[in-house]
Amino acid sequence: MTIHILVTGASRGIGAAILKAIDLPTVKAVGQGTRSGLPADFTDPAAPRALWDAALDVLDGRIDVLVNNAGIFEAAPVDLDEDDWLDAWERTMRINLTAAAQLSRLAVRHWQARGSGGRIVNIASRAAYRGDSPAHWHYAASKAGMVGMTKSIARGFAREGILAFAICPGFTMTGMAEDYMASRGGDKLLADIPLGRVAMPEEVATMARFCALEAPASMTGAVLDVNGASYVR
Repeated sequence: MTIHILVTGASRGIGAAILKAIDLPTVKAVGQGTRSGLPADFTDPAAPRALWDAALDVLDGRIDVLVNNAGIFEAAPVDLDEDDWLDAWERTMRINLTAAAQLSRLAVRHWQARGSGGRIVNIASRAAYRGDSPAHWHYAASKAGMVGMTKSIARGFAREGILAFAICPGFTMTGMAEDYMASRGGDKLLADIPLGRVAMPEEVATMARFCALEAPASMTGAVLDVNGASYVR
């Protein structure tokens, strides 16, 4: 049977690499993105439902795997105007966490209605565990929330064949990471990675493909690190 997969944030970086990694004869996938695939502006609370319905149309009424990858990484220094800081916090939470939660809920209910089981793969971050800079604690909080959500879904729905996994990359060679590294002094940040380099999107995509298609059911609830040993648990 062909596996039907929805990937968010698929225009570039990790999401684009995931779409490429699952480009297999046994997979039919659709990506969400502002520059390719199905459009969805996750600052709009109605967007996740609209995306889900559009993806169902493309995927013949069935989604087997949801990959929540869409996210932003925008600075919000503590000395910002209070309203601006709060706007940045809420924007990050809505895009990084709330939209993923809405889609995950739709996926769980879809699989329950079908009695089929399914898989959720959440692309979180090393920041969920070790935090981030003072200007990015909203980002770290959103990714920690994603990890907590993953574990809750895994524990709550495993008996129904609904599995959930989280992947926590460290710095990955995407536009977001490149900008951040440049702003913080790239060499200094690289010195904090024992492997000596940042991860490549294709490495994260390999883990996402494994979780989506191959990981044994007993792995549900697992959080997998891809950070060059810059944070070990």
